[in-house]
Amino acid sequence: MAFSSKKYYHRDLSWLRFNHRVLQEVADTTNPLYERIKFLAIFSSNLDEFFKVRVSNIRRIKNLDKPLRKKLITKPNKLLKAIKKQVQQQQEEFGQLFTEQILPELQKEGIHLISCQDFNAQQQQAVTAYFETHLQELVTITEGIDQDTEDLFIENEELYLTGLQDNEKLLLVKIPSDTPRFVTLPEHNGAHYITFVDDVIKYHLAKTYVQHQTSDFYAIKISRDAELYIENEYSGDLLSKIQDSLGNRDTGQVTRLLVDKAMPPEVLAQVTKLLDANETDVSMGGRYHNFKDFFGFPNPTSQNFHEPPLVPKQHPDLVASTNIFDAIAHKDKLLYYPYESFEDTLRLVQTAATDPQVTKISITLYRVAKQSGVADALLAAAKNGKNVFAFIETKARFDEKNNIRWGKILADNGATVMYSYPAIKVHSKILLIERMEDEKPVKYAYVSTGNFNEKTAKIYTDFALMTAQPKITDGIQQVFQILQRKSIVPTTKNILISPFTTRTTFRKLIENEIQHAQEGKDAYIILKLNSLQDQKMIDLLYKANNAGVRIRLVVRGICCLIPGIEGQSEHIYVTSIVDRFLEHGRVYIFGNGGDEKMYIGSADWMTRNLDHRIEVIVPILDPDVYAKIRQMVQFQLDDTVKARIIDPKQQNHYVQNTQGIRSQLETLTSL
Repeated sequence: MAFSSKKYYHRDLSWLRFNHRVLQEVADTTNPLYERIKFLAIFSSNLDEFFKVRVSNIRRIKNLDKPLRKKLITKPNKLLKAIKKQVQQQQEEFGQLFTEQILPELQKEGIHLISCQDFNAQQQQAVTAYFETHLQELVTITEGIDQDTEDLFIENEELYLTGLQDNEKLLLVKIPSDTPRFVTLPEHNGAHYITFVDDVIKYHLAKTYVQHQTSDFYAIKISRDAELYIENEYSGDLLSKIQDSLGNRDTGQVTRLLVDKAMPPEVLAQVTKLLDANETDVSMGGRYHNFKDFFGFPNPTSQNFHEPPLVPKQHPDLVASTNIFDAIAHKDKLLYYPYESFEDTLRLVQTAATDPQVTKISITLYRVAKQSGVADALLAAAKNGKNVFAFIETKARFDEKNNIRWGKILADNGATVMYSYPAIKVHSKILLIERMEDEKPVKYAYVSTGNFNEKTAKIYTDFALMTAQPKITDGIQQVFQILQRKSIVPTTKNILISPFTTRTTFRKLIENEIQHAQEGKDAYIILKLNSLQDQKMIDLLYKANNAGVRIRLVVRGICCLIPGIEGQSEHIYVTSIVDRFLEHGRVYIFGNGGDEKMYIGSADWMTRNLDHRIEVIVPILDPDVYAKIRQMVQFQLDDTVKARIIDPKQQNHYVQNTQGIRSQLETLTSL
């Protein structure tokens, strides 16, 4: 079993198996054509981030002293080779799907994606005109490059073409990233033609350097280390350190050199030497890189090649209510994005901003949309004289700059804004509204598995609970007291708060199931997670398995638990669902001797979520909300269309069943 023990599958290799499930969606011909193309883009984007973040960490481990490396329980060189092997296999599968399935399917629809070698006379004229009009001033060409060339820098994630000039020195061409990646050519005999901007530039290069053919230029792209590596995180102004470190992403160490596999050895040798890359860093790809640009692949026809558009439903009780606070006070409300509308969440914050009875609004912001209705409502609340407290996580990777921007805007308009704790992330997604009713303060809480982000609420599946139950609102208030440094340790017994009580409470809940099993009672655990990595929690699940507890897991991404091993995990069954929407909600269910318990929250079972982040997990107390979530989870447990079995080798075989239950479609039709 590649790079795993019989107890744990390696997290990075497991993540690559998740990205393989994304690739399977490209191969799934039941998906509309442009949905399959979208999954090409997702696969590529995911892989870029993997190299920028995870591979960067592994490479840094290589530089540590051997005794410390042993404590980290990893052999970086061996792991990097295993990663490279699996990535190479997936890249080859990616290329086959693109050339043998996607391109022929496009051609059936009269859409031809052509290269510069295929241009006819009319198209040659069109691309020449396009280059002169749109590209000539933007394309950067550097000639005569060798090891003595100074001030040459290959930018992170940018696209380049390279080749040998005079059979000796390198020619380097930067493809501009602020223009469309695809160029639509004139229609001919009812057929549509599209080409990469890369090919427009190659055609120009072959005309400029007449000794070259268009096939003499090869695509390269590098990924650089994206971690900020803030020194001495425990002292000084962490916000300033993060702001000062953001530029380091653009100059970090090369973690992957992606090249056209047709590149001749003599060209590759010069490129790797120039970039100080080694064999492990090099990944062989196709003629084109940055397939994430296929998010914007044009459709020149009048046909629709996507899934039918989803029109999110509004919660009937909230729509019917004239006062959203009265509706929540009467009964808990649950929203399930994207099937239900984020507009109801916006309405809650917007109403709080203008309601004269609302005195205080407290919120945690992890990933804020660039154009954010939630942030706009908080801004309005602050301007209206409300006491607004916003805890903004400046260490939310790749969203740091945008989060800092919103923090400054809110602070400049009267809100109290606090930023990241040293060495810990605030990952919880919570909102607390305090309102005077009959001269008494009443609290309303919102707890979600996903961010306050209008964009992701359309593509991520997340649960969001609105409640006025003191068992929850009092606990949420304690979380905000900790964030405002008015308290150190929470005392609430009803909600789970990482890093204080989450691990211990989950351990007790598992041990409770073990006791029930030992007493001959029905005992089971159902978990819906994004990732399962923490070895202590996995060991507890193995212990529960050996006691006879039935364990059913739905894990979208990383799964380090190895199921189906006799004497360890034979009672554990794991599936993973990849479909139109990104599964993001976390649900935790325990049999509890017949009195089933359910929680939802923001924490995966990863060490970072249990021990190094502030997370909030709440019990589901309302019976109707409970039944709604239970049904949604059951659809996932029963999925026989988009569910893959996580077996000991993570081969990603589909669940085989004639029933044909597709959980996301069942959810859509049931709400």
